[in-house]
Amino acid sequence: MTDVPTDEFAPRPKLLTPPVLQQLCTRSNLKGALRTLSHYGAIVAIGALIGAIASTQGVVWTLPLLPVQGVLIAFLFMAVHETAHKTAFDSRRLNVAVGNLSGFLIGLPYEYYCLFHWEHHRHTQDPQRDPELIVGPKPRSETQLAIAYSGLVQVAGRLKLVLKHAVTGEVTVPWVPAGRRAIIVREARFYVAGYALLLLGSLALHSALLLWVWVVPLLLGQLILRPYLYAEHTGCDHTRSAFHNTRTTFTTQFVHWIAWNMPYHVEHHAYPAVPFHALPKLHAIVDGEIKYRGEGYVAVTRQTWAWFRTQWEGTKSQT
Repeated sequence: MTDVPTDEFAPRPKLLTPPVLQQLCTRSNLKGALRTLSHYGAIVAIGALIGAIASTQGVVWTLPLLPVQGVLIAFLFMAVHETAHKTAFDSRRLNVAVGNLSGFLIGLPYEYYCLFHWEHHRHTQDPQRDPELIVGPKPRSETQLAIAYSGLVQVAGRLKLVLKHAVTGEVTVPWVPAGRRAIIVREARFYVAGYALLLLGSLALHSALLLWVWVVPLLLGQLILRPYLYAEHTGCDHTRSAFHNTRTTFTTQFVHWIAWNMPYHVEHHAYPAVPFHALPKLHAIVDGEIKYRGEGYVAVTRQTWAWFRTQWEGTKSQT
């Protein structure tokens, strides 16, 4: 299936009744723990393998494993996302703990992201108020577009923002209310202090282990994560309806696992209180209302890349 450019959908019975929705919104510590442990377990296993090979055979022999580790680490973004909604676990403390650990590992402060993402849900696809569109790259050439899809600009930008918050003690972005700015500054300082301690520890031990099991893989993983994220809204309508301003992409079970079922992104935006493990059931109910449907991330990436090109070509033709 590809994107469907029509608003006409076949009538169907209303299956998503309040009792059904209430059942779908049931959160589970067990399901959240299983997904978290499997994701982190894979990271630890591949990281241990990289460390063992690097210490015995040399770093060169670990190169094939680095992109695998990179995808696993970069997609911890999905753990941050799900815990930001407080739907990964029934326990709020578990959501906050896993969210902070995952956010630290990918350089994305958890409390800051919660505010950022809440505003994104409130103003999805609104160019003036959606933070994703405000801070997102606006490429004007093939080179800029390629850099945007690498994800490196985004990683550098959020690390720069964390450092700014930590050093200056000032938070000026509009999605952080005045009453939460002190929390964001304190959080940024904890993150920066944590990174500094890890760097100093590595230097003291004369070890590059963290570089090869964490930092380099994280950067490599952006090459997969960023196109995935662009698939969620790029080229969709600028409207209030989640069924029109968001895309669901049909993909493999592995992608559903590592992305915490977020390929069902229309479903998530329409009903953000539904936890990740219930999204397949929700999809079966609301599938007929979805306008933008992608058949695989390779195909959708071609579509989103073409959409960005159309935007800058349109801009050039107006000047």
